[in-house]
Amino acid sequence: MKPSSEALAQAAAALQQALQRLHIPFDPAHFQWEGILPVEYKEHAGDAPGMGWRGVKRYSLGRPPLIEARFALRYFEIEPGGYSSLEKHAYVHLVVVLRGRGRALVGMRVFELKPYDVLYVPPYTPHRWINPYDEPFGFLCPADAERDSPQPLSEAEWVMLKSNPETAPYVF
Repeated sequence: MKPSSEALAQAAAALQQALQRLHIPFDPAHFQWEGILPVEYKEHAGDAPGMGWRGVKRYSLGRPPLIEARFALRYFEIEPGGYSSLEKHAYVHLVVVLRGRGRALVGMRVFELKPYDVLYVPPYTPHRWINPYDEPFGFLCPADAERDSPQPLSEAEWVMLKSNPETAPYVF
């Protein structure tokens, strides 16, 4: 389910207005930044195994051309029972957990994450974010402004992760 062009345009306009103020206040009671609108995580990347997702919102906190940078700063929030796609790509992830608890499948391992944990995902490493808990799970995730699209796993990667008892429950 791709975010509508109207939703993307509204989110971009709201971000532009927020950045013009130079300071974007955070409201801890509602766990949101003033004027920042969420959009759906991403477009469904086809029918390749693992590329589906559920219950994920993306908040753009800064990105070119609205800021002079080579990166985009995003906040992702995964609702209870939600998960991201199982994918890989050329750019790295260096995420900082801000809210709740969650799990991350990274390569052949699964990590338990809690607020202020930092997790590194190397380039071309299969990964997925999962929220098996009863509270929202959210993290900051900067990314290169110009980046490749997520790729599905190869058949060999899929089989390897599916045969590993640690990662198998998260390979679907």
